Order: sequence, then structure tokens, then C-alpha cells
Amino acid sequence: MKCTSVAVFTVMAALIKATSETVPPGQQVFFRSFFALPVILIWLAWRRELGGGLRTRQPLGHLWRGILGTAAMVLNFWALSLLTFPEVTAIGYASPLLVVVLAGLFLGEDVRAFRLGMVGLGLTGVLIVLSPQLLGTQAAGPMRGWGAAIALGGAFCAALAQIFVRKLVQGEQVAAIVFWFSVTSSVIGMASLPWGWTMLDARTGVMLIMAGLLGGFAQILLTASYRHADASIIAPFDYVSMLLAVIIGWWIFGERLTLPALLGALLVITAGILIIWREHRLGLERNRQRRAGIPPA
Repeated sequence: MKCTSVAVFTVMAALIKATSETVPPGQQVFFRSFFALPVILIWLAWRRELGGGLRTRQPLGHLWRGILGTAAMVLNFWALSLLTFPEVTAIGYASPLLVVVLAGLFLGEDVRAFRLGMVGLGLTGVLIVLSPQLLGTQAAGPMRGWGAAIALGGAFCAALAQIFVRKLVQGEQVAAIVFWFSVTSSVIGMASLPWGWTMLDARTGVMLIMAGLLGGFAQILLTASYRHADASIIAPFDYVSMLLAVIIGWWIFGERLTLPALLGALLVITAGILIIWREHRLGLERNRQRRAGIPPA
């Protein structure tokens, strides 16, 4: 389920990139979010969780999560129009690393030396991906440098959104978080109408509607995957998207994977997997101590 959700999200991003030359990010966000709603509502009704998906005790929390998540989506869609598919994917891997730092700052989570070291390793990888833009090499024009900054901003906003999700899951159902995010991002996307929507031809309209439907389907698969296995087991499969991004970028968009993007992505992926592995080991140790009646260190 997780691998399928990653594949579907990657195809969705490819559809967004294919429309990015003519469709502004706000309009893309609206289609991606609004047409995900029917899929999500059908899923909630089938699971008999429709009532839970509509009720909330933390409307402001959903609002802030929606604003930050939508900002991340807008920036990511914008970056797709300026950078190659693999580059945007690799820079996006900075988001879970930034969550580690932000969780320590805002949630009071214990962030020890190992995790900070892996965050440093991962951010070094991001800098390597960004190196053509940072160094101003001939292959990197000014718009590509701007695209790198936009992609990194998207990763930061996505990390902030995850902090709000961590707070929300303590008192809200997953169904409510999924539903109200789609509603909020649809409204924000629609609010961008005065800033220049374009008239869509049939082909572009179909691609945007498909992006929304696929996004809703992928979200369901992602949520369902965590019902059947621990997060520490499932999380590393996020990095399957790099291989898919390379294939789609080459096959569909004629993009080549650059050496800095490859090396940087490998460092970020290594750091992410090591953090997940470490957390899994610590989780096993805490469970062993609880069973033995030993106070955790």
C-alpha cells in the first residue's frame, strides 16, 4: 500500500508538472484538492467514518495545518515548473529532517546527538543538490536558483504542517485531518482566482482532474498503510519516489539526472533511513523495558 501510494503521488506530481507551463500554482492546488474530496468522502462513507471526518474539536489547528500544507503545495508545484522532477523530489526529502528539528523546538521532543547528526548529513545532501544554483554555474540560470529556493521553502512549510498534524492526532481522528485539509486547500486555491487563472483546454483539464482524483486515492492508500504496520517499517518506502522521479523525468520530460542531484539525494535518503532505523531500535528497547518493568532511561 505504501509503495503504491508513493507511486500514485509521483504520477500526480508528474501531471502537475505537465500543466505547469500554462496553469498557475493556485489553480493547480484547487484542482488537486477539490477533486480529491469525492474520493475521500466515498472512502469515509465506506468505512462509516463520515461523521468523524466532519466533526472537529480543533478548528484553528486544522486551519493552520491547512494554510501551511497549502503553502507547501503551492511552492512545490511552482518549483516543478522551474526545476527537474528529480531535483524537486530530492529537495523535498529535507522536510522529514526539518520535522526532527522543529519537533524539538515546538513540541519539546528529545532530539539527541545522533538525530541532529543525521539531520546535518541530510541537509548537506540538500546543499549538494542545490550546489549548481548556489555556485552559479553555467548550467544554472537565475530562474533555477529561484526554483531551488522555492522548493526548499516548500519543504520547510511541509515540515511545519507536520508539526500541526502531530498536535492534531492527539485529539482528532485521521479522517478529520484528511478531510479538513482538502477543504481548506480547496478554498485557498479558489481564493487565488483573482490573481490569474487560465482557461483550460480539454487535455489540461483532464490532467488536473486526474491529479486530484489520484491525490485522494494516494492519501487513502497512505493512511491505510499505517493501519497495517509500524511507521518505522513503512516510512523508508517514501524514497521509492526518487527512482520513479528519475524514470518519469527522463521518459516523459526528457530530463537527465545530474551528478549533484544523485549524490545529494543519496545522502538525504541515507540520513532519513538511519533516523528511522534508530527510532525503530529505540522503540523496541522501550517496549522491552516496559515488559520487564524497567523505567526508561
